[in-house]
Amino acid sequence: MEIAIKLTQFLLSLSLLIILHELGHFIPAKIFKTKVEKFYLFFDVKFSLFKKKIGETVYGIGWLPLGGYVKIAGMIDESMDKEQMSQPAQPWEFRSKPAWQRLIIMLGGVTVNFILAFVIYIGMAFFYGDLYIENKNLNDGVWVTNPALEQAGLKTGDKIIAVDGESIQDFYEINQKLLTAKQVTVNRNGSQEVVDFPIDFIDKLMKQEKTGTLVELRIPFIVAGIADDSPNKDNVKPKDILKSFNGKEVAYADGIIDEFKKHKGQTVPATVIRDRKEVPVQIIINDEGKSGIAYASRLIPKNIEELNLYPVSREEYGFFESIPVGLEKGKDQLVSYWKQLKAIFTPSTGAYKGVGGFYAIFDIFPESWSWYAFWNITALLSIMLGVMNLLPIPALDGGHVMFLLYEMISGRKPSDKFMEYAQITGFFILIALVLFANGNDIFRAISGK
Repeated sequence: MEIAIKLTQFLLSLSLLIILHELGHFIPAKIFKTKVEKFYLFFDVKFSLFKKKIGETVYGIGWLPLGGYVKIAGMIDESMDKEQMSQPAQPWEFRSKPAWQRLIIMLGGVTVNFILAFVIYIGMAFFYGDLYIENKNLNDGVWVTNPALEQAGLKTGDKIIAVDGESIQDFYEINQKLLTAKQVTVNRNGSQEVVDFPIDFIDKLMKQEKTGTLVELRIPFIVAGIADDSPNKDNVKPKDILKSFNGKEVAYADGIIDEFKKHKGQTVPATVIRDRKEVPVQIIINDEGKSGIAYASRLIPKNIEELNLYPVSREEYGFFESIPVGLEKGKDQLVSYWKQLKAIFTPSTGAYKGVGGFYAIFDIFPESWSWYAFWNITALLSIMLGVMNLLPIPALDGGHVMFLLYEMISGRKPSDKFMEYAQITGFFILIALVLFANGNDIFRAISGK
């Protein structure tokens, strides 16, 4: 059932993005009286799942969910319709239109992608508001949960002040900013220090068996579950909060994990909070330093408030207030993705090894239905689709825009033969990128990383 929910969200999001992107090309083409021969969701290699001709356009759904397309008459595109291009140009064809009209048609898809992302963020600000924890309230710093971050120089208990010179206001911003960080300013034991991240930090991060977030809030040791074969299944219960261990007070989970390893093969006295009462228990540690007790590494804002751990700030916005909030969120995501893309195209960072294909996109959707997660992911994917389509690769919108700008500046239009060769070259580049990205997915699935 979980797989079905993930797949439904994935296909719904992908379909929405493709249809709206192609509408971005379709609408200006029709405005400029350019014939659109086909409008397809997914690719119809050899056959279609559905098709219907309305007016001069065939609308359809293909069977290969790798994208979609509109076939505009008189345009050298992925269809490589050489027969049509060999005929005299007709007034309704793309090639007969002024360069500025062709430029608007080509930029329509990515324009819609960016507009969609900003509209979604505005809508989310209006309907959901903001829940956040002010970074200044983390008096005892953060919990460093990934070994790669420790190797880079950060420590549990550090108060992260700024990343690359930009001050951190909201704790929930930290993980995203650390991914592309070069320098991190921290307050460590009362003094300010600057930690320089290695250029190949992302590569080191991907080599870690432990995945997930880089830092978390420092929270108490809360029992999340007990293994069936654990010797402690009669001693502790889910939701117990460990207050003391071996006579010492326990403030945070990160301070007790290593303590277990120091008491291998021992039975250690402890105290837990259960139903708001202190209960003495015995915790049995096996010879490997394990107890069979699973602990919570993160909490949702509601639980954080219930346990009175950190002040949770709430912001609700009216419709007009939501507009600047959503625009700012969209801008931040756009800048963040651009930084990640630059890292991917910088071989020394090793970020290219983390490029994922369709499975990676599918896997970011949650296993339970969440409209909040769906819209948040869809907005991010829309930004990604817009940015990727602007890359100056001939088979992408950005490639067509590059040649159109050349034509408008120089006054010389590239020949149809040149455009054919450029389209073929771009197609092979895209195939190579798709194979590489999905090959990474397969490698990670096989290697377990």
